[in-house]
Amino acid sequence: MLRQLVIRDVVLIDRLEIEFGEGLGVLTGETGAGKSILLDSLGLALGARADSGLVRTGQEGASVSAEFELSPAHAALRLLDDAGVEVEPGEPLLLRRTVKADGGSRAFVGGSAAPAATLRDVGTTLVEIHGQHDDRGLLNPKGHRALLDAFGRIDSREAAAAWAEVQRLSATLEEQRRRTAEAERDRDYLAHAAGEIAALAPEAGEETLLAEQRAAMQAGAKAGEALTGLDDLLGGSDGALAQLRLAARRIERGAADHPLLADALAALDRALIEGSEAEDKITRAADALAFDPARLDVVEARLFDIRALARKHRVDADALAALGEEMQAKLAAIDAGSQQIAELEQALEQARAAFDAAAAQLTVARTTAAARLDAAVERELAPLKLEAARLRTAVSAAEPGPAGADRVEFEVSTNPGAPFGPLTKIASGGELSRFILALKVALAEAGGATTMIFDEIDRGVGGAVASAIGERLARLAQQSQLLVVTHSPQVAARAAHHYRIEKSHGPGGTRTTVRKLGTDERREEIARMLSGAAVTDEARAQAARLLEAA
Repeated sequence: MLRQLVIRDVVLIDRLEIEFGEGLGVLTGETGAGKSILLDSLGLALGARADSGLVRTGQEGASVSAEFELSPAHAALRLLDDAGVEVEPGEPLLLRRTVKADGGSRAFVGGSAAPAATLRDVGTTLVEIHGQHDDRGLLNPKGHRALLDAFGRIDSREAAAAWAEVQRLSATLEEQRRRTAEAERDRDYLAHAAGEIAALAPEAGEETLLAEQRAAMQAGAKAGEALTGLDDLLGGSDGALAQLRLAARRIERGAADHPLLADALAALDRALIEGSEAEDKITRAADALAFDPARLDVVEARLFDIRALARKHRVDADALAALGEEMQAKLAAIDAGSQQIAELEQALEQARAAFDAAAAQLTVARTTAAARLDAAVERELAPLKLEAARLRTAVSAAEPGPAGADRVEFEVSTNPGAPFGPLTKIASGGELSRFILALKVALAEAGGATTMIFDEIDRGVGGAVASAIGERLARLAQQSQLLVVTHSPQVAARAAHHYRIEKSHGPGGTRTTVRKLGTDERREEIARMLSGAAVTDEARAQAARLLEAA
């Protein structure tokens, strides 16, 4: 609830601090005393549009602070937590707004700066301001469905879960269709490319192995050219070894008679042995270096094919095999895509059926609750001098969403046979305020903001009707904090807290102040409201009777 309102330099208010209490509080005062300034100041702290015209003449800026006492589970605290605004646990919530004379403004939650939109969102959970020009609360059809659900204790969580599943499957199906369509456009390319790779069937490491084989065969070819004819030079009939053997035979005949020839023969024998070994090694080398040119052609052709295909797909040769597998997987995914789409479509159809069933149950529950709410409001209308009027809670089809597929709007007919229409377009200012009061009384158990403000709800009525208004306001105040701007002594007498708004003129200019009245002051103020400027003893006696009756 609203605990304190601090106002600095707003229009006619230079400095004002007001402490508020639980239950019903009334604000009274002569016309023009500045009641609207008070409401505008509170609205500013609750995120209303900042207007430099609110700054008191001659001042650089204005400020308004509103302090609220909240339960730990209050919706305002959840909103602030979602917005990332830190609030001290267990401490009062302080909303503050400053406005400069040049038009700039700032908003604060506690000691931290915050967007004005955050104050506005939080403010809707803290305070309901009801007046003929108010476009929030009960006058905003966007909130009517939630109010009806709270009144009827209607739980829409099943529909919300079903709707979330519909949204999830719809998104998944859309994404699957997109992927399948993209893949389908690439089917021909993938089939051709995967076929090329499959036909070549490259293996990881094959390009390196083929390159090594090709290099070895090319090196062998060059070495083989150097060996050509060596067998004739060494081992032929006229080769080097044959000549050495011939020389050895000639020397052998005289070697026994001359030691030097014996040494020469030994050297020739060694040469023959080394030459024979060389001939054997050359033969083995020739055998080893021998290759099939056709094999080289095969190796080179495969190597070049692998490298060409790798260049075509802009990958390493060793990655061709994996690329082929990837393409085959994409082709398989394309083939499976249609099946997946069919399965998702079936699942989505089932989810929609589940949502439709949950939404239909909500429609039945809301229609039933609407009839009960209409009857409850009708019981409140006659005492409020609205006996010819009727309220209809219209439940109609709407775009589906987490809360079902219903649109709920409170409609009124002010005369028998007159058509129903929106509250703001059918009811006059005074009728509108009383309709709102009747609705709030009927919806009392549905909850709402912790503080409600009614601006001149008793305009144009008096006597028994004003008394009925006061009685209903007092009932509402048992569950919420109520602040009522009133000209009715019957309403003022019901208050637990009475504040008088006064305007004074002095050397410093015109000023608006607010005082909380004591018991005697309350009687005097109610007497003034009864009799006008000249307060009579009869008015005082009547005021005392009203206070005693309340």
